[in-house]
Amino acid sequence: MKDDEANRFGARAVRYLAVGAQAGGFAARLAGGRLLGATRESDAEALARALGGLKGPLMKAAQLIANIPEVLPADYAEALASLQSEAPPMGAAFVRRRMASELGPHWRERFAAFDLQPAAAASLGQVHRARTLEGADVACKLQYPDMASAVEADLAQLDWALALQKRMEPAIDASEAAQEIAERLREELDYRREAKQATLYRAMLAGHEDIRTPAVHEALSTGRLLTLDWLEGEKVLNFVAAPEEERNRIARAIFNAWWAPFAHYGVIHGDPHLGNYAVFRRDGAVGGINLLDYGCIRIFPTAFVGGVVQLYRGLREGRRDQIAEAYRIWGFRGLNDDLIEILTLWARFILGPLLDDRVRTIADGISPGAYGRREAMEVRRLLREKGPVTIPREFVFMDRAAIGLGGAFLHLAARLNFHRLFEDALQDFDLAALAARQGEALAEAGL
Repeated sequence: MKDDEANRFGARAVRYLAVGAQAGGFAARLAGGRLLGATRESDAEALARALGGLKGPLMKAAQLIANIPEVLPADYAEALASLQSEAPPMGAAFVRRRMASELGPHWRERFAAFDLQPAAAASLGQVHRARTLEGADVACKLQYPDMASAVEADLAQLDWALALQKRMEPAIDASEAAQEIAERLREELDYRREAKQATLYRAMLAGHEDIRTPAVHEALSTGRLLTLDWLEGEKVLNFVAAPEEERNRIARAIFNAWWAPFAHYGVIHGDPHLGNYAVFRRDGAVGGINLLDYGCIRIFPTAFVGGVVQLYRGLREGRRDQIAEAYRIWGFRGLNDDLIEILTLWARFILGPLLDDRVRTIADGISPGAYGRREAMEVRRLLREKGPVTIPREFVFMDRAAIGLGGAFLHLAARLNFHRLFEDALQDFDLAALAARQGEALAEAGL
């Protein structure tokens, strides 16, 4: 990353002021509401409005925290989860300057065509459609300026917010979860790393005809510009009224795109929301999905993967000792009978569809926005009584993925035998073989 934007103090100071003003206003409202007996719903709405106005990494961090049901009250989680990940796009003149800073003053000569209007805008950057001199259609992901400074400033504010949360709710310690989120956000700033992660996914999913992944155009990529194949596709939400067979085909591809890399390589896509998938057609029919955006990828120690499989099998067989050992492998400490029972309540919700050997929806009669809400409220109530518990960092993206994937399956109203799909992913599961595959794949991708 170039020195002119590498976590500049001035940019951090500006961001601190912006975040501090919003956070201060929310804190004042919260304190006043408590004194005057105002409802917590108004507090939650105020927090969402404050963070939503800021955009950028703090909003993304808030959404990640909101997906850990044990950390926030249900109304706060709902308000934060509703935040949209879209920032105002950079204008054409700004884009020209940004491209020149990445590829040099004659950058335009390196493309046959380049659309200055973004095709998509997100929290850390925006995507432009272009065509290479060789005639390949590509997606150019261009990072917003001063994102390194914004991330560091926002993470400092997140630490402050979680310290306040811990004082108000001492039964739940999210400090390790916050460290995990901080590491992943910093990694997302490095587009060279994302290029390697895209290459990794292209190798891991090479045998899946219903999942397409883009190739990296390294000569047109830098630390803040990532150029990938442009994959034509339609929004997943366009298919919510499609025939059930098509919806199930899409859901099956999404399931395999997430679980196959985890079961075979110990790698997960940490941001499985609907915007990161697009549906492609083959001969006029639904062929599968394009997997998009490789910034938020988590590579797990193989022992953790074994812990997930052990928890699944322990729940299937009713083996309490196996379940408890799995929680220890996951990173939970200070376990006792009460905490094991509480954690198992949540585990049975998360893994329930995988345990149930029948064709079913992911959660009968539940809307996507309410998925997991009732169970999370009960877990939170019990933890207040039986805690304290520290949420281990490895839990963050496993939990986020379960909620994200569940929401996708609910939107599609998919009916699948999730148990059979998971067993297929675990076929011939062996930790030693997984470790060898993981090491080889990471080395080939340069990770």
